Amino acid sequence: MTKISYEEFDRVDLRSGTIIKVESFPKAKKPAFKIWADFGDEIGILQTSAQVTANYTPDILMGRSIVGCVNLGEKNIAGFLSQFLLVGFSGESDGICLATVDPKVPNGRKLH
Repeated sequence: MTKISYEEFDRVDLRSGTIIKVESFPKAKKPAFKIWADFGDEIGILQTSAQVTANYTPDILMGRSIVGCVNLGEKNIAGFLSQFLLVGFSGESDGICLATVDPKVPNGRKLH
């Protein structure tokens, strides 16, 4: 395990958001969805590609409170611009289990 300082951790911008749109992503190398999330007035709506199809359907994801890292920069994934990292854990069957916010907080709140 690599240790980091509190100052380094503070640079990671993890924010609360709400999924507002989900589409299939057939061009992705591994099964994935295109996901749009609202991160509040300061950040706005960002999009990402996420390999979460093992545990989630578009209907289950819609309206879900999520945690996203919003300051990693943009990445082109099979022609789709990913603007944030949807945060989750590897499950027992290698499917991703999303980190969530409970109870719900306003979109855009920073993780402390």
